[in-house]
Amino acid sequence: MTELRIGVLGASRIAEMAIVKPAQILGHRLVAVAARDRGRAETFAQTHAVERVVDSYAELIADPEVDVIYNPLANAFHAEWNLKAIEAGKAVLTEKPFARNATEADRVRRAARERGVPIMEGFHYLFHPIVGRMFELLEDGTLGTLQRVEVIMRMPEPKPDDPRWRLELAGGSVMDLGCYGLHVHRHLARFAGGEPTVVAARAVERTPGVDESCDIELVFPSGATGSNTNSMTWDRFEMTLRLVGDRGEALAHDYMLQSGDDRITVTTDAGTAVEHLGTRSTYTYQLDTFARHLADGTTFPIDADDAVTTMELIDSAYRAAGLPLR
Repeated sequence: MTELRIGVLGASRIAEMAIVKPAQILGHRLVAVAARDRGRAETFAQTHAVERVVDSYAELIADPEVDVIYNPLANAFHAEWNLKAIEAGKAVLTEKPFARNATEADRVRRAARERGVPIMEGFHYLFHPIVGRMFELLEDGTLGTLQRVEVIMRMPEPKPDDPRWRLELAGGSVMDLGCYGLHVHRHLARFAGGEPTVVAARAVERTPGVDESCDIELVFPSGATGSNTNSMTWDRFEMTLRLVGDRGEALAHDYMLQSGDDRITVTTDAGTAVEHLGTRSTYTYQLDTFARHLADGTTFPIDADDAVTTMELIDSAYRAAGLPLR
């Protein structure tokens, strides 16, 4: 498979950045889109050159001309429609988080294994050279032994009717933002003796159970510590990753590339250096990796096991904050 034939569930805002533009850049087809409101789907199709509109999510998943399902629905519907796509034998690129909680995520994992269907969670940041370089600075000893990880994930406030403010739709800052920081910490485990654990979390609730902000503290088996600061009521986008070792530190000024700042600042005894890693979209790197796996079996850097373990850490953060699981 060289040219993906993609079906899009829903006419979401994130889809333009996360799938439409990457597909156009890489030469993949946007075959069909479905939305609860057909009018929205038609507007989406016209705006983004999607080949056609179908009447329902189920019809899109059953469409024989669709090879890949992209799922950017509200968090509460990720697992449900991922399962239906898997049952239809369609490869799935799903927006994070993988499900509402770890129990639900495990059901999706088991279904994907049983059917032998590829599914990948959209932690797009991981595919960009920015993060690759940050990890390399630990691998090659530039920063020495990892001591501290600091992730900040802040954004301007969504509108009052946004699904991220609704508990029944699995909203909240940890689900929308914190999942990234927790995922980063997990992927640094090989530099710190194993998987991190949550030791404390403090949340501010927007409505009962829904966190508008949450600060999470973690610890690794090596004794290294981590922090994950999240807010959906900040005055701007701020998405940084800071790694501190016993020989130096590195700051990725915008590791999500929301603002297009591709700088990494590296400080050691030798001085301070600024590196630029390129502004090609993280989502384009992600779709390219996904397509290559479907074409030739190139190994995913993240799989369903990774998704379940991340959901377990998200659940731990909510428990530590005294909030209900989604």
